[in-house]
Amino acid sequence: MAEPDVKAVLTSDHAGLHDPEVARRYFATFGRITGHLPRVAAELEREGRLTRLESRLIGGYVQAIAASFRALSLKYLMTGRDAAAGRLTFDRHESGFPVAQELMVMANDAQQAVRHLAGMASDAELKDRMIRQIVGDLAVPSKLQFALSQRLYYEALQAGGLFWARNDPDAQWLEDRSTRRAYLVHWAVYDSQINLPVIYLLELEDSGRTALPNDDRRWPEARAHLMAQSLGGLKLLTIAQGFDTDFDDLHPKRLRRISLGPMYSHSFTLQSGPISGVLADAHAEPGDDWALVWTFEDLQSEREEAARDGWFGTVQRQIFALDGHAGRGAETGATSTERMVILPERPFQVLAEQNPPGFADVRKFVVGANGRILPSR
Repeated sequence: MAEPDVKAVLTSDHAGLHDPEVARRYFATFGRITGHLPRVAAELEREGRLTRLESRLIGGYVQAIAASFRALSLKYLMTGRDAAAGRLTFDRHESGFPVAQELMVMANDAQQAVRHLAGMASDAELKDRMIRQIVGDLAVPSKLQFALSQRLYYEALQAGGLFWARNDPDAQWLEDRSTRRAYLVHWAVYDSQINLPVIYLLELEDSGRTALPNDDRRWPEARAHLMAQSLGGLKLLTIAQGFDTDFDDLHPKRLRRISLGPMYSHSFTLQSGPISGVLADAHAEPGDDWALVWTFEDLQSEREEAARDGWFGTVQRQIFALDGHAGRGAETGATSTERMVILPERPFQVLAEQNPPGFADVRKFVVGANGRILPSR
């Protein structure tokens, strides 16, 4: 059977996957990609770019993203085969990921998963009915298949461990530094402006009397503050300075933002620029015609300075180091920004041959035939 013409059915920036084979290929592609990402994090840990804790936390978020994609693949398993199945909507131009609304609906479904499952037939009963309809009526049991797919979807939601539109901050103790405790605070969002999962890592020192995670006053306020500022359009400098100003006894030392995506694919997305030609010319097999970009933004405190607080008091404020290269710090609001791209061997070979402008400073990770990650410049 000929491959479905994906480009023929994609007509807008936010496109729906109508064809069942196309939908399954889309989810299978993301299944491969999310399987590779923890290996990239492990490679960065080996190079000393990430600590073991940071690599583990990023790996946890990637596993949660993979679980969310598996749940969505079950929800839309009968796309194009049953009218009630609906279709996944994804951002084919800016990110390649599902639109944020998909995760918001999934969060609402999760709150009602127990009630839905209580009103459904069991897996065994649905499968028995399917067999009887196939054998007895010589008919395709599409309605029963849809019912089973929805049961599996709600079971996946009930099992938990998924990536939501908001993944609230958690604090990991690092060490005690003189009179201060040190924590790594981490959280993540599915940014609705860019339809991408974004992970935040904040190293901070705590000079308060009560340990931050045990402080009933400061910890809820800090978590709410960080979630409210988790917007892709805000510079790290803006987020860090706002936090530093609002919490006199919490001292942000390093803030990182890791954007997972966009995902580019010749089969599914509309991309402009050099990556479009690379993927088109690669003629890679289905499942290997993709490239995923990671962006690491890093803001570090250079020093502390005493600042006046009222008439007689003083507080310690952070002075952040900005990228001095060609004055980019004022533009980016970060100490450094690094882009990385992960792609299979065939697209990488074409990328290396064409050597398009703009990719010289992009760190490249190549997925070998056996799934091994091969760092390359």
